[in-house]
Amino acid sequence: MTRMGMLSHPLLLGFEEIERLVDRAGKGADGGYPPYNIERVAVRDNGSAELLRITLAVAGFTSDQLEITLEDNQLTIRGRQQDDQARDYLYRGIAARQFQRTFVLAEGIEVKNANLVNGLLSIDLVRLEPEKTIRKIDIGNGKP
Repeated sequence: MTRMGMLSHPLLLGFEEIERLVDRAGKGADGGYPPYNIERVAVRDNGSAELLRITLAVAGFTSDQLEITLEDNQLTIRGRQQDDQARDYLYRGIAARQFQRTFVLAEGIEVKNANLVNGLLSIDLVRLEPEKTIRKIDIGNGKP
């Protein structure tokens, strides 16, 4: 029996990749830590590019403990802290945490830069508008 996907309508040709992206995004949902914002920073005057920013609250992490990777349009941010065994805690309310946060980026979105300031990791993205093309398709005489 064939699996019918949500984008398997006969008029939607070639959308299998989008369906795979939706599946990947659903698997990347990993709870609420760390909290994050996604904002539109600016749209360039000529409309050729849109600037976006992902900001994650990563208080307590240094830049050495954070890793950002981009693979197959999947942006992954990982944080790894080590327990400081030299400290003798009387009370411990701040745990050394690990996290992984994943975002699936659309075609045409590029990572511009990343900055860590005051416990906030900001990742700037640029969305380039694709060139719009119109192409006339010639009709043949019936021979393949």
